[in-house]
Amino acid sequence: MKLGPLNHVGVATPSIPASIAFWRDVMGATTIHEPFDLPEQGVRVCFVDTPNSQIELLEPLGENSPIAKFLEKNPLGGQHHLCFEVPDIETARTEFEAQGKRILGPTRIGAHGTPVFFLHPKDMGGVLTEIMETPKEHP
Repeated sequence: MKLGPLNHVGVATPSIPASIAFWRDVMGATTIHEPFDLPEQGVRVCFVDTPNSQIELLEPLGENSPIAKFLEKNPLGGQHHLCFEVPDIETARTEFEAQGKRILGPTRIGAHGTPVFFLHPKDMGGVLTEIMETPKEHP
């Protein structure tokens, strides 16, 4: 497996509006996208552009959201995952499976509208890792 570009850092938050204020007022972010819901994944998402990547703010849509479980352990929020791009999601999945890496659930469509899957943190140096197919219209 060849490491692709870092697409984003996922950050769990109890409040997207409060996090937007932080990234705008403290960190100086100038491009903050409109938040949107991903009900199939149980999250509300907002992307904050940085000069070389994005921050993906994740707020739970309900108590069954994986982000709600994360926030139970980390009430202030925090880094949830790293996301790396690959040119072909199925090839990447096959390669990770061949290495014995545990893939969490099926490949599904992520917040950028491209296929994604997650790798178990215990197989990835303690970091929940999202693998995302590079968008055809890459920014």
